[in-house]
Amino acid sequence: MKKHNPANERIKRKYFAFLKEAKRHSEPTIDAAAKALNRFEVYSKFRDFKTFHFEQAIAFKKHLAKQKGQRSGKKLSKATLHATLNQLKRFFQWLSMQPGYKSRIQYTDAEYFNLSDKDTRIATARRHKEPPTMAQIKHVINTMPINTDVEKRNRALIAFTLLTGARDSAIASMKLKHTDLIAGYVKQDAREVQTKFSKTFTTYFFPVGEEIHAIVVEWVAYLRDEKLWGNDDPLFPATRIEVGTSRKFEANGLKKAHWGTASPIRQIFRDAFVNAGLPYFNPHSFRNTLVQLGEKVCKTPEQFKAWSQNLGHEKVLTTFLNYGEVACQRQGEIIHDLASKSSPSLQTEADKVADAVIRKLAKAGVSV
Repeated sequence: MKKHNPANERIKRKYFAFLKEAKRHSEPTIDAAAKALNRFEVYSKFRDFKTFHFEQAIAFKKHLAKQKGQRSGKKLSKATLHATLNQLKRFFQWLSMQPGYKSRIQYTDAEYFNLSDKDTRIATARRHKEPPTMAQIKHVINTMPINTDVEKRNRALIAFTLLTGARDSAIASMKLKHTDLIAGYVKQDAREVQTKFSKTFTTYFFPVGEEIHAIVVEWVAYLRDEKLWGNDDPLFPATRIEVGTSRKFEANGLKKAHWGTASPIRQIFRDAFVNAGLPYFNPHSFRNTLVQLGEKVCKTPEQFKAWSQNLGHEKVLTTFLNYGEVACQRQGEIIHDLASKSSPSLQTEADKVADAVIRKLAKAGVSV
């Protein structure tokens, strides 16, 4: 059975280079494009892209809607359909402008990868998910064991995420020198730290409790004073995996190396929340928790602007629009509170107007 097409592989390589160098997309975005193209090729039995016709797009769209996820066993979500088809649409639009393909593929043929308006609205709808509360996060931290180096690191990792709101990819690449415990901040230097959009900024420790701050201080002191690690060593090192007495690979302390990806961090979060009897919240959800805290403690626009900058947002609207959504329950509380406060005053104003009208009529000799 055919598993690849040489001509397709060559043009795909050119497209991936275009995404990386011209469009400046990240590796995960390029991987998503590669996955979408592979799905299409498997469906078309690796036919040459030069034979593409809009009817193929329609047929593939129907085929994809019937597919099931490998893990869930359920039909692919509208969001997955939308993302996959959009990747294919962009590829074939680009392909229609390439030498050797211009005369064979129409630019508008790629439009047939579009979902219906209804499905697009479902796929792109924003669904509010409650972030963890401060009490939940602290409960998780308090229940985590600290008997081994790995366990100490895991607890400090979650405490640090709450203290700084840093993204998991940034945390995975931070070094000891990036944290200043005396001044109370972490320097997210894009030359060494994998920050979003490669932005460099300073994050001062958020006021989330002395006990959280103490855990991070204790961890840094442990690495520097007991492990004798230096400035360029990782703040949260990867786990050393070795063959144990059972002749199986086992965790055996820490190694002076960064994690290659943020996946192990998310797994640590998953295990910690599940072990604490709570649903899983990923590291990014802590940023939403911090925004909600900021909305409560910040009393002036300047204070909230500083809070927003501390999260790495250049514009405060980013914080409001992407993280500052009012929880549904809180929304109801606010509206009910406003209603209870406004109703009496509205009634009072109405009574005043009525009394004034009656007095005016009485003076004019009109009986009411």
